[in-house]
Amino acid sequence: MKSRLILVLFLLVFLVACATTPTGRTQLAFMPDDEVDAMGLQAFNNLKQEKEISSNSREIQFVQCITDAITNEVDGSWEVVVFNDNTLNAFALPGRKIGVHTGLIDLVDNQDQLASVIGHEVGHVLAKHSNERMSQQLGAQVGVSLVAAIAAPQTAMGQTAISLLGVGAQYGIIMPFSRLHESEADTIGLELMAKAGFNPRESITLWQKMAQASQGAQPAEFLSTHPSHATRIDDLQAEMSETIKLQQQANAAGKNPNCQK
Repeated sequence: MKSRLILVLFLLVFLVACATTPTGRTQLAFMPDDEVDAMGLQAFNNLKQEKEISSNSREIQFVQCITDAITNEVDGSWEVVVFNDNTLNAFALPGRKIGVHTGLIDLVDNQDQLASVIGHEVGHVLAKHSNERMSQQLGAQVGVSLVAAIAAPQTAMGQTAISLLGVGAQYGIIMPFSRLHESEADTIGLELMAKAGFNPRESITLWQKMAQASQGAQPAEFLSTHPSHATRIDDLQAEMSETIKLQQQANAAGKNPNCQK
C-alpha cells in the first residue's frame, strides 16, 4: 500500500511539473524559476571572484556588441563578462548571465561565429535547461529509490541489478537529454543570431573550427553529453535555408550588426 502511494505521488509530481520549451518540446521543470535564477546569480558571482576577468577593452566591446544584438531579441537585461581563460568556452546561466573565455575569442574569425556560440548559450537559458537537468537528476534518483523500495532485493544479484538501473538512468536518460539540450540550444541560437542580423552560415564554420581544434579528442557520442561535431554540423545545415530567410528579413529591417574583433 505504501509503495503504491509513493508511486502515485511520484507520477503526480511529474504531471504537474510539465512545461514547454521555445521549440515546443514538453519538459519537466520541478524548480521555481526564481530559485534557479538565484543559483545562477550565485554561481556567476563565485566565478567572477575565482577567475581572472579580462581588462582588454577591444575584446570586451566585441563581445558586448554581439551580446547586445542577440539579447535585444529576448526579454530582460543580460550581464556579460569576458574571462581570461585559454579554453574554447562560453556559457550562460539562469538569471541572464553570460561568460565568454578569451580562448574562444581568439578562435573565431568574425562576429558571426561568436554570435553562434552566444546565441546557443542564451538558448540554454531560454529553454530552462538548468531547471530541466536538475529535475531529470532528481527524477532519476527518486525512480531508482522507488524501485529499490518496491523490489527490496535481498540477494547480491538483486542489489547489482539496482546498481545497474542507476547506471542505466545515467546513460539512458540524463546524458541523452543533455545531448538533446545541446541540439535544442543550437536550434534556438541559430534562430536568435539570424533574427539579430548575423550570418547563420558562419555557425557551420565555427563548429568546423571547433572540430579541428579538438583534434579528435571528443569522446564517443553515446558516452558524451554533447552531440558529435559532425552531428551538430549536419543538424545546423538542415535548418540553414529557413534561418537564412530570417537573417534576410532582419537585414531588410535595418538589423546589420557591425561588431569588430
